[in-house]
Amino acid sequence: MGMKARGTSMTSRSQDKLNNALAQFNSLEIDKQINFQKLYLYSIITHSTAIEGSTITEIENTLMFDEDIVPSGHNVTEQLMNIDLKHAYDFVIKNLSKKPEITVEYLKMLSAMIMKNTGSSYNTATGNFDSSAGDLRLVNVSAGRGGKSYLGYHKIPQNIEKFCIWLNSEREKTFSNAADVYELSFEAHYRLVSIHPWVDGNGRVCRLLMNMIQMENGLLPSILLKENKAQYIEALARSQDADDSTYFIRFMLTSTTNFILKCVDDFKETRGIFLCQSI
Repeated sequence: MGMKARGTSMTSRSQDKLNNALAQFNSLEIDKQINFQKLYLYSIITHSTAIEGSTITEIENTLMFDEDIVPSGHNVTEQLMNIDLKHAYDFVIKNLSKKPEITVEYLKMLSAMIMKNTGSSYNTATGNFDSSAGDLRLVNVSAGRGGKSYLGYHKIPQNIEKFCIWLNSEREKTFSNAADVYELSFEAHYRLVSIHPWVDGNGRVCRLLMNMIQMENGLLPSILLKENKAQYIEALARSQDADDSTYFIRFMLTSTTNFILKCVDDFKETRGIFLCQSI
């Protein structure tokens, strides 16, 4: 998978819509509501794991995270998947002010947190590795979409190193508006998931990194709704097939804009009570 330079103004109309939606959101000071940060984080976690098959709801996660009440009717893997992802987000949020350098080891550490209790050890002809430790895969993998193969495992170290160099350089730039930051975060998601460094957990790591880039710039982190899973996969596949991130970035800009506007509408309808949850 080639590493194309991020395009300029390729989504200017979508960027304008996102900037306008954010302006409305910020003018209402929705993020100043009691428990907003906590509830919003729980929503991010719930939807991110739902995309990977979890059926645990936001309410159930709230009870599990805050009251240690284990939700019934779900397998242990689903519970651990949500708990591990929360711990990974807690770690990233705690260290936002430090703006840590993105390195291969840092990404492996995030993967290890996310896969801590659901990862596995693999003994293969090409070597042994442990996904619960964040180890890079030593096997080739194919995508579910038509069986297309991801980058060969032997190319991962070099490509992920290039990715880190590129991302750290981009993070040091001055952004003219919020939408530029979002676009960078979506591009980073696209590039990392296209390398597909791990046997499992790639989507969760990429979405966490995406949110980290947004949050370190003081922006509302994107929530990729589980209802948009099919469109998300389609946009990603289309970009990967064309070796062009434009399709994916446009989808993510539109998806984020629509979600923010929904939060604004819900907030107005409830007269100042944050109820922007969809599960």
